Amino acid sequence: MTLPAYAEELGGRLPSATEKAAANQLRRIIANAATDSSRLRVLDENRQTAEITLSPALSGLLMELLRHIGRGDAVTLVPVHQRLTTQQAADILNVSRPFLISILERNEIPYELVGRHRRIKATDLFAYKLKRDSSRATALEALAAQDAELF
Repeated sequence: MTLPAYAEELGGRLPSATEKAAANQLRRIIANAATDSSRLRVLDENRQTAEITLSPALSGLLMELLRHIGRGDAVTLVPVHQRLTTQQAADILNVSRPFLISILERNEIPYELVGRHRRIKATDLFAYKLKRDSSRATALEALAAQDAELF
C-alpha cells in the first residue's frame, strides 16, 4: 500500500484524533469477529470483498497495535532481523546515544561495525532490554519488600 503524498508515516508522530478513533473502532470490530464464528470481511485494493480468519497470535498483535494507536501512542514496528543504528537502538531503550555506546563498548549488547558505524541486531537489543527490565523488576520488588519491613 502506498501513502498519499500528504501522509506522514505513523511511527514518526502521534496519531491524529481521527486515526485514534479509527483504531478503536477497528479494535472493536476485530474483537467482535474473534468471538463470533463469522469471518472478518475486508475490501481489497480492487474494492472486492475478501474474507479472512485471523490466527490468535495475529489477532493479538493487531489488537495490541490498535490499542496503542487508540491511546494516542506513537508506534514503530521493528522486524526482529533488522539491524539498527545506534540512534534507533537508543530510542528503543529510551537512553541517550552516548550511553548506548558505552553499553556496546562494555560488550553488554553484541554489535557489528559497518564501515565506521555500529549496527545492532534487533533480536540482541530486545534480549538486552528484556534482561534489563527483568533485573529492574527484581530490584524494585526487593525495595518494596524492604519498605514493607519498615512499616
